Amino acid sequence: QGILHKRDRLMPKEIRNSLLSRRHFLRETSVVAMGSLISPSQLLGQATSADKNVTVSGIEVSTVSVTDRTNWIIVSLGGTNGIKGIGEASLGRRSELSELKEFFELVKGKSPFEVQRYRQLGWAKASSGNRAIATAFSAVEQALWDLISKSLDIPFYNLVGGKFNDVLPVYANINRATSRRDPSGFAENAVAAVEDGFKAIKAAPFDGFPSLDSAPGDINSARDLGIACIYAMRKAVGDDIEIKIDAHSFFDTELAISIARDLEAANLSWYEEPIAPTQTENTRIIHDAIPQKVAGGEFLFGVNGFKPLCEASAVDVIMPDVKHCGGVWEAMKISAFAEAHGVKVSPHNPSGPVSTAVSASLCAVIPNFDVLEYQWGEQGWRNTLVEPTEAFIDGSIIISDRPGFGISINDQVLQAHRV
Repeated sequence: QGILHKRDRLMPKEIRNSLLSRRHFLRETSVVAMGSLISPSQLLGQATSADKNVTVSGIEVSTVSVTDRTNWIIVSLGGTNGIKGIGEASLGRRSELSELKEFFELVKGKSPFEVQRYRQLGWAKASSGNRAIATAFSAVEQALWDLISKSLDIPFYNLVGGKFNDVLPVYANINRATSRRDPSGFAENAVAAVEDGFKAIKAAPFDGFPSLDSAPGDINSARDLGIACIYAMRKAVGDDIEIKIDAHSFFDTELAISIARDLEAANLSWYEEPIAPTQTENTRIIHDAIPQKVAGGEFLFGVNGFKPLCEASAVDVIMPDVKHCGGVWEAMKISAFAEAHGVKVSPHNPSGPVSTAVSASLCAVIPNFDVLEYQWGEQGWRNTLVEPTEAFIDGSIIISDRPGFGISINDQVLQAHRV
């Protein structure tokens, strides 16, 4: 009847048999393809009586102070079965997100299995164009999925057809950890990230770029500094390490193409958002004019937000963020749409370990996954905030077989760094 964990062998026989039956059903349904995703309501029919009766009973929001640039907002939905589902709602320096209250009211006292009901009720507001509202909506949705799959004692990926990927390549975003914004500062952290085992790094050395109506001398100085930082990183890490550059939409079309040509010898693995990704036609012009891959879309919402980029073949890689794009289910829909247009998916994730676990669970189930982002070097205690401890092996993360998104919060570490 399957393999029992040691803790399961200590259960009463009737509970043990129920658990085995449920695991057998979920193991069988894990072969369903992405094109015909299992709905939570289908799973509910196979759940135990206790699972069927679970409702969302409360919410806890915790803000973790990381640096003067970063806070992590962690959302926990409590179930009447004593299980907690978690998600992340981090939004830069924000230390609170009052928008969470309204979305919690949509799930309070309801079955967590009713994810689609929640999405339907909250979609109009979430898709209104306000990033804080979209983030709050997405965080509650994340936590619902975690609560569902933990209640069923299975990994998230077995709710939605099983995993395609067991091990995920990860790149280290060294940007926030680089306080010395000069060539030696970027080069030093690039080397340190590589020494930590990462095979790919990302930086944004054009941050602080002057407005395009500034004096030509100021623009040229900022341009030269950014380019010098990139070549310093390349020299420091050698030719075998991928370097990705995020331009944070500081350029116009002409300048983006000109700088990309100056960077050809740096052999970038991608050139991210040289202009705003909502400028679809100009993004396509840049894409077609340069040899580097083009990536973007970190703050776009929903399938409709990514649709223009994919349909126009304006980018090679899209970057949905589970915190901002509408949640995990919407990220899966976005990924499927991208796959139909030959576009890869690399989730935007300059975030905490909760978002990384959620994003990894997403990446496990999408066939057009490229690489996952990791915010490197902000705090030495970061990996201890979750249990089991966050770990990367040779620049990769191994997909957990634990229930839900595979993690819980270490309350002792949380309290030590809570705002």
